[in-house]
Amino acid sequence: MFSARISLAVVLLLLAASSGRSQDDAIVPAKPIALWNGSDLSGLTAWVQGTGLEDPKKVFRVKDGAIHVSGEKHGYLATNKAYKDYHLIVEYRWGKRTDGGKYVRNSGVLLHGSGPDGGAGNGAWMASIECQLAQGCAGDLIPISSKDIPVSFKSEIAVGSDKRPRWKAGGEVRTFTKNQLWWNAHDPAFKELLDTRGKDDVESPLADWTKVECICRGRAIDVLINGTLVTRCFDATPGSGKILLQSEGFEIDFRRFELLPLAEKSGR
Repeated sequence: MFSARISLAVVLLLLAASSGRSQDDAIVPAKPIALWNGSDLSGLTAWVQGTGLEDPKKVFRVKDGAIHVSGEKHGYLATNKAYKDYHLIVEYRWGKRTDGGKYVRNSGVLLHGSGPDGGAGNGAWMASIECQLAQGCAGDLIPISSKDIPVSFKSEIAVGSDKRPRWKAGGEVRTFTKNQLWWNAHDPAFKELLDTRGKDDVESPLADWTKVECICRGRAIDVLINGTLVTRCFDATPGSGKILLQSEGFEIDFRRFELLPLAEKSGR
């Protein structure tokens, strides 16, 4: 009986140790890593609200040399592996389909995805930090917590005339556990209506590709849109995890999805 108790204790300790290793096991790129192979969805896992790991409507598929997201259901396409300390490059372009409403096209890249699939919010997302791609808001950062995984970050901010906090170097330090950190030049007069543009938007016109870069160094994140630094945060928790491409009601294509080592130049 005594030896059985010891064996059980050892097993429990091993399980506890293995469950706590996810951040230590996150891959640090030593060379460029293509997160998408250009031909199929190998190495990626689709999660769709309502059907989980089944994607009967083909919300995520390869079409015309890109990852095509129909937007028909909420969900995401996730890397099978976790990463940290990387330079992520994503290129996206909006399709024609919308959710039928009057508001801006919406999607995002979710960083440091952690915990169970569909574990956060309305059951569609993983606990993560969202790099927003919504029209007029590209580069905004949003913490998405789950019941068991708190997500937060800090940023230097200034509050605009619309009462929204924007990233501003040297500004007041604020901790975000919910709500949105807006990109630095977000137009206070911007109307969040379909296919409108803010006067200082740096994302590409509707029919063109937009380049997003997320530079994750330790617990800091810099976001660049078409080569312009728009958002910065630090003390991000979690500091590593999976990387997810979001489906949120709007058709969108992704043609580039890769990681570079931090020490390597991006060519921007």
